[in-house]
Amino acid sequence: MRTLDHIGIPTTEPQAGEVYAEGMKVFLTNYADSTNRIEWLRFESDSWMPELIQKKTHIAYQVTDPEAEMEGKKVLLPPTELGGGAWIAFIEEEGIAIELMWNK
Repeated sequence: MRTLDHIGIPTTEPQAGEVYAEGMKVFLTNYADSTNRIEWLRFESDSWMPELIQKKTHIAYQVTDPEAEMEGKKVLLPPTELGGGAWIAFIEEEGIAIELMWNK
């Protein structure tokens, strides 16, 4: 089951309140502070994140069965622990990146 969590939009312009995620080489905003749950992402030029994530808007969902969500899909970013039991992965669907989010 999927529940819409946020929309991620790449930008080249600094955004108010952005913080740096060193591991991913990206500045991002806290979507929880956005009325429309928008997360702005500004990637470093040498970020290792897949180009589709860096260049196109992504949709993020909270999921209950990440393995089933990834089955048979093109995985852009395999399951990655963010800390505190939070995990993410990215798949490609309909030409855009889909972020899967869950807690273990």
